[in-house]
Amino acid sequence: MTTHRISRRQWLRQAAGFAAAFPLASAPLEAALAARVLRNAPGKNDPGKAYLNLFPADPTRYRFTLDEDALLENIERTSFQYFWEQAHPETGLVKDRNLAAAPDERNVASIAATGFGLTALCIAHQRAWQDPLQILQRVKNTLRFACTRLPHQRGFLWHFMNMANGQRAFQSEVSSIDTAIFLCGALACRGYFDDLEIQDLASRLYQRADWNWLVRNEETIAMGWTPESGFLRSRWDSYSELMMLPLLALGSPTHPLTPGVWDAWSRPNFEFDGIRYVGAHAPLFVHQYSHAWFDFRNVRDRHADYFTNSIIATKVHKLWCLELATQFPDYTEDLWGITSSDSPHGYTAWGGPPPMGHIDGSIVPCAAGGSLPFMPEETIRVLQTVREKYGSRAWQRYGYVDAFNPLTNWYSQDVLGIDAGITLLMAENARSGFVWDHFMKNPEAQRGMSQAGFHPVESADAHPRPVPEFTSVSTTRK
Repeated sequence: MTTHRISRRQWLRQAAGFAAAFPLASAPLEAALAARVLRNAPGKNDPGKAYLNLFPADPTRYRFTLDEDALLENIERTSFQYFWEQAHPETGLVKDRNLAAAPDERNVASIAATGFGLTALCIAHQRAWQDPLQILQRVKNTLRFACTRLPHQRGFLWHFMNMANGQRAFQSEVSSIDTAIFLCGALACRGYFDDLEIQDLASRLYQRADWNWLVRNEETIAMGWTPESGFLRSRWDSYSELMMLPLLALGSPTHPLTPGVWDAWSRPNFEFDGIRYVGAHAPLFVHQYSHAWFDFRNVRDRHADYFTNSIIATKVHKLWCLELATQFPDYTEDLWGITSSDSPHGYTAWGGPPPMGHIDGSIVPCAAGGSLPFMPEETIRVLQTVREKYGSRAWQRYGYVDAFNPLTNWYSQDVLGIDAGITLLMAENARSGFVWDHFMKNPEAQRGMSQAGFHPVESADAHPRPVPEFTSVSTTRK
């Protein structure tokens, strides 16, 4: 049984070595029309004007049908079951992965899955999926253990741990991004629960994080630290899921970083079939994770409108999948989406564009699930197809299996906590904005965005706003 031991840090370091083995097929009609619009529009130097043709309606105004909402309720509730059953009842630490069909004996938790789990408890309490007193006790157990017994370095936590005692597993690193996900979960609880102990514990966990320790004399934040070799060489220096890190650091009341940390990371401009967006040589999840908690709707900084950018990046990912349909005929309007996940050869950081990993026609449900707020109508269509067409092979005790391949009849045996988590949180945000609303009640979250220079988008129309040009350009296609 494969164990998920590779971290996001490791695949970022490896990304330059991934083979782009599959040439893109000829563009489908939608992509060709998009490119033609961009080339021929009167304002062709302003991509935002042409994007209006790609995105005819604001996704935040989409209303799910009764059937669609029932499916999302089912997805969320079964995903929550993972966080309820696969968390240690005393420590609250959530398993990194588990069999999709039933509980198993693995005992390794991840601090990121635990952060998703804390947020899942808020949603479950609001939607009455479990006894409210039991949920409240689980939240308190988790925060108490993390605050008083979980080993840490300057407030930052091991990526992987023994779920019963919190001891380091796999010789993993003290992880900045995974700790940030945990802190976002703790702050979501502080924003939602009207409970003084929860609010105090969450505040203590957040306030002890020494962000200056991770920056030292650099401009960017270190990805992690190990006792054997000190700080990892890789840093959060380019667009990715990193945005929660500097925002939490800017909002800190005890160890704040200066606003320059927000501008220190690069924002490369990618291009695909004439569509420009801020991107990364990384899978689709980088456009999702920070958006699970921080509300980037209708605001922008001096660099970009990041919510619109994630819409564009998701649209590009779909178009790219459709271009691969000549090689992988399972990719259709009803079925597309790959991001870091299990594969027949172990955990893989695959996706694109540009292609990463050995693309083989696999489908990763959390690619669509984590994109629900950005393209609700098109992603719910994918989730419906997986549920209805592949049934119990792709849907088991905890919802969708992590990944599957209809062409080879391969189905992952596992569910991963972070993949179930991003699906659950983004489904709820797409339905109600619940996580955004309660997380953004925290004054530190608001202060972080203010320090980063976010301000309301002036345009109030029903279309996504344009993404500006950048001086650093990396093109995937011309």
